Amino acid sequence: MKKLSIIAFLGLSVFAFSQDTKNQPEARKQDNALLVKADHAELDAKKKAGEEKAKLPKPYDPKANAEADIKKLVAQAKKEGKNIIIQAGGNWCIWCLRFNNFVQNTPELKETVDKNYLYYHLNYSPENKNEKVFSQYININEQQFYPFFIILDKNGKKLNVQQSEVLEEGKGYSKEKVKKFLQTGKA
Repeated sequence: MKKLSIIAFLGLSVFAFSQDTKNQPEARKQDNALLVKADHAELDAKKKAGEEKAKLPKPYDPKANAEADIKKLVAQAKKEGKNIIIQAGGNWCIWCLRFNNFVQNTPELKETVDKNYLYYHLNYSPENKNEKVFSQYININEQQFYPFFIILDKNGKKLNVQQSEVLEEGKGYSKEKVKKFLQTGKA
């Protein structure tokens, strides 16, 4: 009896898997079409982002001694009476590169930065996470979203840590929001 049950099960299994799948209901065909379209859209978006990233300047240096660089900036900031803006992120981060490019290529924003700040790109990447430097300003155990900004006064005292998503607009940044942030150190 056991052999007969197994043979019957196998026979039904073969029959079930051999059925023509071309006779799917229309709704199923549409589901599959939507999945394919979504995959293509996602791949296209990734490809465009990759092409954009390749064209943008790469301001982060994983080999830099960030601790020494920031100490020098604090000394310079004291002399010049400027604050320091540290943009945390990496060359892997499209939003980090977009922000840098946006500020550098928008004359009004670049002028505000140059007048009020010394600017530093603090690298975070697999090659160099700069955990010791980051730990001076943030809780490194908390999730961070890049880029984010650390504003220091001319003496190196932390004034603010600002996330960048509040400055975004579409696939870029809002000129008005970024200008306000650069003028006040807060979004």
